[in-house]
Amino acid sequence: MINRLGVMLLACLVSIGVAVAQPADPLPSWNDGAAKKAIADFVARVTRDGGPDFVPPAERIAVFDNDGTLWCEQPMYFQLAFAIDQVKAMAPKHPEWKQKQPFKALLDKDTKALAESGQKGLLQIVAATHAGMTTDAFSKSVTDWLSTARHPRFERPYNSLVYQPMLELLAYLRANGFKTFIVSGGGVEFMRPWVEKAYGIPPEQVVGSSGVVQFETATDGKPQLMKLAKIEFIDDGAGKPVGINRFIGRRPIFAFGNSDGDLQMLQWTTAGAGARFAGIVHHTDAAREYAYDRQSKFGKLDKALDAAGVAGWTVVDMKQDWKEVFPAKPDAKP
Repeated sequence: MINRLGVMLLACLVSIGVAVAQPADPLPSWNDGAAKKAIADFVARVTRDGGPDFVPPAERIAVFDNDGTLWCEQPMYFQLAFAIDQVKAMAPKHPEWKQKQPFKALLDKDTKALAESGQKGLLQIVAATHAGMTTDAFSKSVTDWLSTARHPRFERPYNSLVYQPMLELLAYLRANGFKTFIVSGGGVEFMRPWVEKAYGIPPEQVVGSSGVVQFETATDGKPQLMKLAKIEFIDDGAGKPVGINRFIGRRPIFAFGNSDGDLQMLQWTTAGAGARFAGIVHHTDAAREYAYDRQSKFGKLDKALDAAGVAGWTVVDMKQDWKEVFPAKPDAKP
């Protein structure tokens, strides 16, 4: 009787034009469609107490790649842009770089020679600009760069080029008892200074590639951590499940990526028992961002895209599924 009276009262309110409050959409920048529905359905399943797919909050682990998944990664990885700018700034103190590759190619703006240096050349650039300083000094160099550097196309700070729909997704998951982590091929110490403000993810929940760090005592007697020019761990491809196991200690039930570098993380997540979710951001919007996949030098999406079709993973079409890509410009007027 009470339920029938409630329905009748609601009908009466609607009939006389009284506004009835509706729950706010937690994903307002997502267009209604299969991707949005898949996310909402999964969250409902694993949080329904007493349901067959219920997952206790402690086990609601969600992992996200960073480059191309949470923020833009074109025309090159932003950490590489940082390293290139650091080489230019440091060049006066290293005259030998004018004749030494890959630094010569970078300083001469020889993109072909720089590309030919491959991963080895990129690692040399990163090592030269990321090592030989304390972790505190490096963190400051990152925040200083982010405060002044601007994206060549969008002409706005790099850390403002985060994806609005993914910010909403992170908040939605946390509101439903999930713990959100970044699991990225990017440098862990490059990300930690800014991710909490950008994503609401604290630095201790960031898993990334890392260089060797050594404890030292400075000349003033104070302890410090010094970054060395040696790679300790590459958190990409097959390294991502290893990093998750090493630093998180639980298999995720929810994972999002955008490239072949995320394939093994998605496979590892969905191989567990119970309800699992794997998502891929497919960059299809050349007008608002970039369109790329199988042939891209950065964020190549080939094998993972094929795997998604076979496994039934959720592929987010940026052009079709997102109402907005980036948040409003920091200096935009209302």
